Amino acid sequence: MSETAQGRGSRRPEALDRDRVLASAVALADTDGLGAVTMRSLAQALGVKPMSLYHYVRGKEDLLDGMVDLVFGQIDLPEVDKPWRTEIRRRAVSARTVLARHPWALALMDTRTTPGPGTLRHHDSVVGVLMNNGFSPAMTERAYVIIDAYVYGFVLQEASLPFDDQGDAAQAVASAMAGFDGGLYPHLAAFANGHLMRADYAFGEQFGPGLDLVLDMVGALADP
Repeated sequence: MSETAQGRGSRRPEALDRDRVLASAVALADTDGLGAVTMRSLAQALGVKPMSLYHYVRGKEDLLDGMVDLVFGQIDLPEVDKPWRTEIRRRAVSARTVLARHPWALALMDTRTTPGPGTLRHHDSVVGVLMNNGFSPAMTERAYVIIDAYVYGFVLQEASLPFDDQGDAAQAVASAMAGFDGGLYPHLAAFANGHLMRADYAFGEQFGPGLDLVLDMVGALADP
């Protein structure tokens, strides 16, 4: 058999390393939820024996740390030498997109006690752009907390809706309205009929205007 034919007939398995292990764990969590991620299920997804994973992660906690670090690494970093509002807004929009792609990560991001380089780089950039633009250390913390409370809260609320921005929002609202009397709740009925049941209604459109209101408020925390 020629070398070429032999290569086509027997491909070597893809080399295993920490990056591939973490990426596979993230993909498994995205598809089946965080609860589905175990060393055994991850090994099965990778086509290896569970014990072989311990060459790349020390255990479940190290695996979770690495997964969170990978997610943080996907969020756009603000450039610390540029105006804070433009950079923080861009980072917030990116964070919403990334967290919507990895909804399981939201509950983990602030719970890990061993942050990785991606996580630390992310926090360093957010703190840096704020402090370089006149925020004191105390006000940098306050601004960071306020911004993330809005972004995380919006992502959580968006993920909990019984419809998506592209789908059947009007139908979902109509079904919900069937359970109450419009005469008893006239303001809610008027709001639903006049706004929520529009064919072009999209809950996600509230993110940008809400973010701008938050940034207006945060701007007052910077030293003049």
